[in-house]
Amino acid sequence: MTDTVNTDPYKEIRPYNDSEVEQVLNNLLYDDELISAIAQYQFPSLPKWLVKWLKPVVRIALAREFGDIQSIQQFQATVAKYMAKMIARSTTKLSCTGVEELDPDEAYLFISNHRDIAMDPAFVNWVLYQCKMNTVRIAIGDNLLSKPYVSDLMRLNKSFIVNRSAKGREMMTAVTQLSSYINHSIEQGDSIWIAQREGRAKDGNDRTDPALLKMLYMSQRKKGSFADVVKKLNIVPVSIAYEYDPCDRAKARELASLEETGAYEKAQHEDINSIVKGITGFKGAVHVHFGEVITESFETPEALAEAIDRQIHANYHLHVSNQLAAGVDNTSTDEQAEQFKNRLEGLSEREAEILKQMYAYPVINQQKANS
Repeated sequence: MTDTVNTDPYKEIRPYNDSEVEQVLNNLLYDDELISAIAQYQFPSLPKWLVKWLKPVVRIALAREFGDIQSIQQFQATVAKYMAKMIARSTTKLSCTGVEELDPDEAYLFISNHRDIAMDPAFVNWVLYQCKMNTVRIAIGDNLLSKPYVSDLMRLNKSFIVNRSAKGREMMTAVTQLSSYINHSIEQGDSIWIAQREGRAKDGNDRTDPALLKMLYMSQRKKGSFADVVKKLNIVPVSIAYEYDPCDRAKARELASLEETGAYEKAQHEDINSIVKGITGFKGAVHVHFGEVITESFETPEALAEAIDRQIHANYHLHVSNQLAAGVDNTSTDEQAEQFKNRLEGLSEREAEILKQMYAYPVINQQKANS
């Protein structure tokens, strides 16, 4: 029997292939934890003992929805229907600029600011999908994949795994494999989305981590200089701007706790709960801007990080919420001002300050970028 790891060096981290879709979906239909979670979500007001009896109904409904799917494209087309409903329910407007400058036949490495675990790449994908362009492969940390069914669903949606839990020598191997996979994807014509840093910018200050850019070069060091390698990746900075962050209050409380006590203890499955809140929570207006392909030569990761940040900051669509927080607003209505004020209700004085700073940072960064 052929060693699949030798023939497919990315098998453990890559998205699923079309040939694997049918089996993975079939396994999910018999994943009791997933069925229970969906049943609980669909019928939140019912007691658990009653929800338990509804699981067969949920399983039948899922089989009807996904039973004929045999490719990633078909799976994403089904997901798109739910995405459309989510956008209608949780946003007032979704707009985009810059996408018309992209070549549908090119592969890009989209590096974006990072505010929401699931929705940042989802909005990028949605815009590309609506423009009849290929969707992206999405980098996602293994810390978010504590449950096997979550990992399966993500990989069906073209996500690949960033192994953050590796230690020591294993970490070097994992980083090199990730670097190789990203470069391989671009070479093969598949675009990639990755956040500009590990973890969300909870304070609203969007900064690219040079370590991320070093990682891109790790597997390619024998093929040329840093400048030569990253230029081939067709890096496009992406600015994603939410009028309101559904997780803003939770982020403010976490940052205040870290300031006051030096520690913050995550609740069990807190990351999963953040994903759900980010998806279902009210976002107001959302704007996605695709920047210009970076064609200049940058000899160091730090210099390239600064160039990415300049585009992300300069192209960030400032909402009234940002202007109110920064004290530069002269266009808001009384209703908008009241809406922003309501975000602060129930927070301590320091938590409220942090939340306002979170929305003000894009204004400050854009002023610096433009000057």
